[in-house]
This record gives sequence, structure tokens and C-alpha cells, in this order.
Amino acid sequence: MTTQRDGQGTTITFGTSAFTASLISVDGPAVERAAIDTSHLGLTSAKTFMPASLYDPGGCDITIAFDPADEPLMTSAEGSITIAWGTTTTDYWVFNGFFSNYRPSATGGERMEAQVTLKATGPITGLIA
Repeated sequence: MTTQRDGQGTTITFGTSAFTASLISVDGPAVERAAIDTSHLGLTSAKTFMPASLYDPGGCDITIAFDPADEPLMTSAEGSITIAWGTTTTDYWVFNGFFSNYRPSATGGERMEAQVTLKATGPITGLIA
């Protein structure tokens, strides 16, 4: 049975230091596994598929409060990324990755935000209670 919880308190650590931006939302990583078509001309009702042996660990889309004084981390080397989900200390995902997208936006009368994408470069590990 799944426990429902609030996302308040979610943090991201990049390398050995905390990602200091004010997090608004965290989506992902969007993990995908390809379906390999195994259909042939002898089939009469539906296509068949098999799972690919490798999966794409995807990317993690983050919305942060944008501060024009902060330099985007686009030149940072690949590093270890830890997402601690919510306020517990037991639910986290760890993967290697790098910053692949940084898109700030500003609208009059609203908080300035930036969309940041972290691209995962290997398996996602950690503890998911």
C-alpha cells in the first residue's frame, strides 16, 4: 500500500554541496525503457514486444525561484545528485548527472522562476521506503 505524503522539505544535493536555490517543484527523473517490436508476419491479432535490456534514466525537471545574481551551473562537471523526497530522511534517489538546461522567466507581478533540467547518466539507486 502506498503512503500519501506531502512534498514539503524535498531537497537536492549536487556533488558534495546542497543545491541552494529555492525549490518550487521537482519532476522526475523520467525513467524510460524501450519496447522492442518482436512482431512478425505470422501474427494475426496484435503486435508483440519485449523490454529492452537497458533503460534511459531520463532527466529531472526542477522549477526554482530565479535570482539573476546566481550563476547557472551549466558548466559544472558531472556529479552525484541526491534527491531527498519530503521531510523524511529515509526516502531518497541517487544518480550521476549534469545540468543540461537552464531557462529563466519573468512575468510582471509574479515570482521570477527558472526551469532547470538535470540529465541522469547512469542507474538510479537509493532507498525508497
